[in-house]
Amino acid sequence: MEIIANLVETLNGLVWGKYMLVLILGTGLYLMIGLRAMPLRQLKYGFRMLWMGRQGQGEGDVSPFNALMTSLAATIGTGNIAGVATAIFIGGPGALFWMWCTALLGMATKYAEAVCAVHFREVDEQDNHVGGPMYYIKNGLGRSWRWLGATFAIFGALAGFGIGNTVQANSVASALGSGVAGFAVPHWITGLVMAVLAALVLIGGIRRIAEVAGKLVPFMAIAYLCAGLVILITHAAEIPAAILLIVTDAFTPTAATGGFAGASVMLAIQMGVARGIFSNEAGLGSAPIAHAAAATDSPVRQGTVAMLGTFIDTIIVCSITGLVIVISGAWTGGETGAALSSAAFEQTLPGVGGYVVTLGLSIFAFTTLLGWSFYGEKCVEYLFGVRSIIPFRVLWIIAIPIGATANLGFVWLVADTLNGLMALPNLLALLLLSPVVFALTRDFFQAEKQGRG
Repeated sequence: MEIIANLVETLNGLVWGKYMLVLILGTGLYLMIGLRAMPLRQLKYGFRMLWMGRQGQGEGDVSPFNALMTSLAATIGTGNIAGVATAIFIGGPGALFWMWCTALLGMATKYAEAVCAVHFREVDEQDNHVGGPMYYIKNGLGRSWRWLGATFAIFGALAGFGIGNTVQANSVASALGSGVAGFAVPHWITGLVMAVLAALVLIGGIRRIAEVAGKLVPFMAIAYLCAGLVILITHAAEIPAAILLIVTDAFTPTAATGGFAGASVMLAIQMGVARGIFSNEAGLGSAPIAHAAAATDSPVRQGTVAMLGTFIDTIIVCSITGLVIVISGAWTGGETGAALSSAAFEQTLPGVGGYVVTLGLSIFAFTTLLGWSFYGEKCVEYLFGVRSIIPFRVLWIIAIPIGATANLGFVWLVADTLNGLMALPNLLALLLLSPVVFALTRDFFQAEKQGRG
């Protein structure tokens, strides 16, 4: 077992090494240049499409708004609380700056993913719209590339049971069972309750998942952001110094102080990019599976909605967490992960901050579990057909209490590796299909301009 663990750890180091980070950032930069910075220029348009997308505007199974909420349900999770804290603990405050850079480039990647997902989607035997990397590889690159689509589906299905299921269930159980903020719920009870709640949602398929996500995600995000904003407003005088520290440390080594061991610029970049990708999943190919189900008449219109996921996830939610950690000074105390975020919020919002982080982490992780259930289901359906959906859902529900009560050190490592391997076929497909994305985008906005004229 130790030999296998060492092999997986070595593979993980390769998968999430500097070459993968360069590939993900390079793809985002290439797409951003090819789109002539459209994701940045049309940010306001994207929010307008999101507001208009509360109702369906074409063929599909869920509204464009709920498609984004399903995507955000899967991405806003432990990465926004524990991931940001880990990045700062290892890479210093400068890691947050590189998370921002990753997110801005990731908007172009997420946009291209959604455009391809809607443009090359199919309708399955149950009349549901299905899409994602496996479908735009098959339908966009030709049947000779189907093996690459199947490779993505295998990685996605297996990664889902780790990073999207057992790891999330364990995070919730640990948060509620640690006694922090007054909670001390046994892990098995948390696992059982989560399994029952997930089963009630999964029975309804994508429509039920999207409905729940459409209500839970805005609520949890707004509640978490409000708590963070209260802290930032009450410490407004310290924000300029915190931002200056973040920017300065992004380009200069961070000195050791207190419980912080110090960090080089390269370590800040590596942690910022890696945790940024872990948080918003731009380039991994998961989000377009949800956007393919959107009721829309334009791939580009849905793409502008999809790119907001990266903006909301990292530029807004992760920034709140990161700024609170830096302003509080808790990052020098030696804590890491969710414990660091909890310490920062409790220190700046005494008596309330601990509850905010604990409950926020629990709800974020649960909705991540729901979002990833859909991703895994569609990967399995691509491989084995619609008859595999029910068995998959049963296995998914059974895995929840197992994850809540087990020691998942090795599972986390395997899932993280598979998560990274998903990116390889997806990024290759995006690069090869980029001319299609550029052409669709150019034609759409030309038509929009002429319509306004």
